[in-house]
Amino acid sequence: MAHLIRSKFQNKLSNAATSVSNKSTAKVSGMMARMGFQAATDEEGLGFAACDDLDYDHRQGLQMDIMKSDEMEGGMGRGEDGMATGDSHYQRDGTGPPLSASKASGLGEEEKSPKITAWEAGWNVTNAIQGMFVLGLPYAILHGGYLGLFLIIFAAVVCCYTGKILIACLYEEDEDGQLVRVRDSYVDIANACCQPRFPSLGGHIVNVAQIIELVMTCILYVVVSGNLMYNSFPTLPISQKSWAIMATAALLPCAFLKNLKSVSKFSLLCTIAHFVINILVIAYCLSRARDWAWDKVKFYIDVKKFPISIGIIVFSYTSQIFLPSLEGNMAKPSEFHCMMNWTHIAACVLKGLFALLAYLTWADATKEVITDNLPSTIRAVVNLFLVSKALLSYPLPFFAAVEVLEKSFFCERERTWFPDCYGGDGRLKPWGLTLRCTLVVFTLLMAIYVPHFALLMGLTGSLTGAGLCFLLPSLFHLKLLWRKLLWHHVFFDVAIFVIGGICAISGFIHSMEGLVEAYKYGIED
Repeated sequence: MAHLIRSKFQNKLSNAATSVSNKSTAKVSGMMARMGFQAATDEEGLGFAACDDLDYDHRQGLQMDIMKSDEMEGGMGRGEDGMATGDSHYQRDGTGPPLSASKASGLGEEEKSPKITAWEAGWNVTNAIQGMFVLGLPYAILHGGYLGLFLIIFAAVVCCYTGKILIACLYEEDEDGQLVRVRDSYVDIANACCQPRFPSLGGHIVNVAQIIELVMTCILYVVVSGNLMYNSFPTLPISQKSWAIMATAALLPCAFLKNLKSVSKFSLLCTIAHFVINILVIAYCLSRARDWAWDKVKFYIDVKKFPISIGIIVFSYTSQIFLPSLEGNMAKPSEFHCMMNWTHIAACVLKGLFALLAYLTWADATKEVITDNLPSTIRAVVNLFLVSKALLSYPLPFFAAVEVLEKSFFCERERTWFPDCYGGDGRLKPWGLTLRCTLVVFTLLMAIYVPHFALLMGLTGSLTGAGLCFLLPSLFHLKLLWRKLLWHHVFFDVAIFVIGGICAISGFIHSMEGLVEAYKYGIED
């Protein structure tokens, strides 16, 4: 009898110990998850692609247990609004409510979604920095000579470096000295730098810069479409502004887009077409190698127009805004640095060759859009391909700009100024459609009244490109990681910040002067 009582007592002690151990494990797991440390311990952060469903469900069950226990304990560790003070969720402004139950139940599917390889990530970066805006680089060489070529190399090195340090700002060391991803976006990094006094100021600044860059990109697509069509058919009695209006009419359906599935199918075709066009231009330049004007390429700069060229070159390398999301979706984030190296080296080589060969071919006659220099026999065909690419590329920045505006001003869940753009059935409300149509019309009006591709590109590169690629990454790196930086890292960050500031101010001033002068005298491209 005594033996039986002793056995039952030992079993109860064993069960109690196991229960306490499980609860403590669950408590630690929940705390780590709320603090943003889960990414370093689950299969997504470590690359354990073969993790079985039972283990995953068990860990999810532990997290659900700890969430329920927290609610029963009276919401300890929560703020006044009931949100967990340590919760970190991806929002464009860095704030927002916790995940809903429906989203929480879908975490398993999201975490099990296939990750991209380093080659796929590199393809995305290449598409961003090797777009059709390289057509303006020969014009930058026109006003900078060999210094313009040096700037193409320098911008590639700096943008590659700032992309890496921006990703470094996403991570912090845990108690074991392991790097853990505690932030998800550019906005999160900006907000972290402005805490505790202004916890959302940095996110607002980044959002404003992002909206400006996306909208200006849309405007540039309309401008380049009108420019290319006008120069392709100069005999037709249609002005560049009229071509821009017709291009915008074809873009009006973008206002009704709810997603980019229908548009994304054309992305690969557009990219291939663009590379083919670049090859055609380079082939034509090589065919005229005997007439190259080497004597025109000198170590001189046009003091008035070279700052505009700086903006053009910087704008052609902008990709920092989506790098955090890209790195977070890589199967092996450790390969990010290698991917950034070879993509920017390739971009530097191709851009330098393209710009130099085009300028050697046409010298002082180089135009803002280099395809306008081609003979009329092939110009129309090449320009039609480019116009098609521009029109098919327009919905991407347009949709991204609309999404940022809707999240910032038209989202009831985040207590914005205006009501939600979508009804309960998912349909677009009248003011949501009005917002989209207004944005399309705004891009048209800007393209009509400021039809200057190089000036607009230089202005955008100086205003937002230098800020997002040079100023903010170096400033954030110094702010968040200054205790762990070596002296040469501090030197590089300070130097990049100073150079970026000079380029931004000088480029902005000269671009605005050029736009005012062009508007005053009615000059068109």
